[in-house]
Amino acid sequence: MLKFTFGLVPIVAGIDKFTHLLTNWNKYLAPVVTDILPFSTDAFMKMVGIIEIIAGVLVLVKPKIGALVVSLWLVGIAVNLLLTGEYFDVAVRDLVMAVGAFSLYLLLPGSSR
Repeated sequence: MLKFTFGLVPIVAGIDKFTHLLTNWNKYLAPVVTDILPFSTDAFMKMVGIIEIIAGVLVLVKPKIGALVVSLWLVGIAVNLLLTGEYFDVAVRDLVMAVGAFSLYLLLPGSSR
């Protein structure tokens, strides 16, 4: 279940960066980040979407490395959300999901404990 959850959710979220059916993702980008971007927030979020789709597929085909990538990605998203000065609830949720993805990494064969 964890493999499919952490595989499919990033894929869906990544696709939605192009459609904005679930939410306007651009509003979640910290102003400190938007100020240093050499391109539009929308273009950045589309790149984020591509990365999320790749990360989700990686979980499905190589779950060991994919779970670690998704875990670290979720921590990065949480840090960005904290930098907004808003969305602390979403940041906490993403950190909890990062723990879940890291737990998947630890549960898979070959993990050192």
